[in-house]
Amino acid sequence: MDHRPVIWTVSISRLTRLLSDVMPEFDARADISPINAGFDDAVAIIRKRLRTERCDVLVAGGSNAAYLRSRLDVPLVPVEATGFDLMEALARARGIATRIGVVTHATDVPDFDAFRQRFKLAIEHRRFVTQEDARNRVAELAAAGTGVIVGTGMAIDFADAAGVPGVLLYSADSVRNAFERAIALTQTVAQTVARAGGEREARPRARGESRVLVGDSAPMQAVRERIAIYARHGASVLVQGETGTGKELVARALHSGSGRRGRFVALNCGALSESLLEAELFGHADGAFTGARRGGRAGYVEAADGGTLFLDEIGELPLPLQTRLLRVLEEREVQRVGSTLPVPVDVRVVAASLRDLDAEVTTGGFRADLFYRIAVLRIVLPTLAARRDDIDGLVDLFFRPYGDARRIWREGARRLLRAAAWPGNVRELRNVVERVGVHWQANGAGAAIDAAALRAWVPELGRTTRLVGAGVSAHGAHAPDGGQATSGGRVRRPSAAALRVALAAVDGNREAAAEALGVSRTTLWRWLHAAGITA
Repeated sequence: MDHRPVIWTVSISRLTRLLSDVMPEFDARADISPINAGFDDAVAIIRKRLRTERCDVLVAGGSNAAYLRSRLDVPLVPVEATGFDLMEALARARGIATRIGVVTHATDVPDFDAFRQRFKLAIEHRRFVTQEDARNRVAELAAAGTGVIVGTGMAIDFADAAGVPGVLLYSADSVRNAFERAIALTQTVAQTVARAGGEREARPRARGESRVLVGDSAPMQAVRERIAIYARHGASVLVQGETGTGKELVARALHSGSGRRGRFVALNCGALSESLLEAELFGHADGAFTGARRGGRAGYVEAADGGTLFLDEIGELPLPLQTRLLRVLEEREVQRVGSTLPVPVDVRVVAASLRDLDAEVTTGGFRADLFYRIAVLRIVLPTLAARRDDIDGLVDLFFRPYGDARRIWREGARRLLRAAAWPGNVRELRNVVERVGVHWQANGAGAAIDAAALRAWVPELGRTTRLVGAGVSAHGAHAPDGGQATSGGRVRRPSAAALRVALAAVDGNREAAAEALGVSRTTLWRWLHAAGITA
């Protein structure tokens, strides 16, 4: 069996020729297949091929790489220009004309000041995001009398069309470096899988990443039970929990167990401006706005047709877009921006929010009809502080890229982790374990990790103590959920709302809730009785 990594290159224009020139050098180390397309066309081709073929890593350059990364659930290594590449390209451009324009994607070669000073050249730099941006930036430079343009493959194609000579920014070494990084990524994953005892992953993951809901505590067992019940149900699901508790993991688990044949598509509603979010979510028609892609483009709703659309931070969705989303859910069709023709879609929505959407509905910050539509089924995720018994297993998982945590981590270090506050929940724990792994390797990967080493490498752990009483530190600080420590370290009763959240997090299991709050069952019963909570 051929165990070589499978790499697909995605390119258009001159970068295609450069990739083809370098590919034969890696024939013995990887199975490299070219896809000569870009943007929506490339996405469609890749999705179709992934149904029957395996791809470990994609390699692409410039704006194409950025576009694919946001729309495909496959690891991607970008072809990146180095400072030396830029120097060589500028030197070649200087032999053509003295007035030089440089056109790059927003992620490429950020600073030209040093080159301007060193070469004493008249260099005009323009950055672009979309194809239309690139075309406009090249046209601006051509109209200003620029004699030669250095840039990405797409920029050079536009320069040729404008009658201006072009010099490709990338070099053969840029491509070699990308292939080397892609192969190294697959090797890292293979080593991680081997250490895990042969666990199979659907695709390579970044170091320390996990897409598995880990934990045998009562709260996590309750979450998994909910997922098993809800997965094959077609209704929308609202996942609630603090940052870092694994809301996207739950959404992916719901999709995996749903039997739906379409894709899992994720969008963070708080990461984009309202105008851009509307076009990204619902798509746009040809000419819908300045800079719109010719021919229009499908949005995330259409991309998730037949699958699951995960809307993270849905509480950030502006009210006008809430109305449009409600129509999608009710009518099972989407209308692109600038179009009058509806497109039928079969999408299951899983939404997540840090906000208390019940309260947002009361204050008018979130539409009540949309809330009831997305919250047909609900899953409340426990904080890491509410499931401390899972910390050891999480440490073992996150440390796998570095070694066997069960052999390396001493009980004193583990005890320190179990006592920490973890306001960033599982995400914060993962980052801490990764930092420890880096320090441990730098120190020769020989000595065990004890409490002293952990304090030295993660000094902030020494400034926190175990949260008791629903997240209150022993320093008298207010708890996130309404409890407060007294001057003597004892914990006052949390608010009724906080107690309800604590119970919901463990599916009403009072024994588990008492353990999560760090109090006895008698104390919890007294708190519930005083708050008038009997159910």
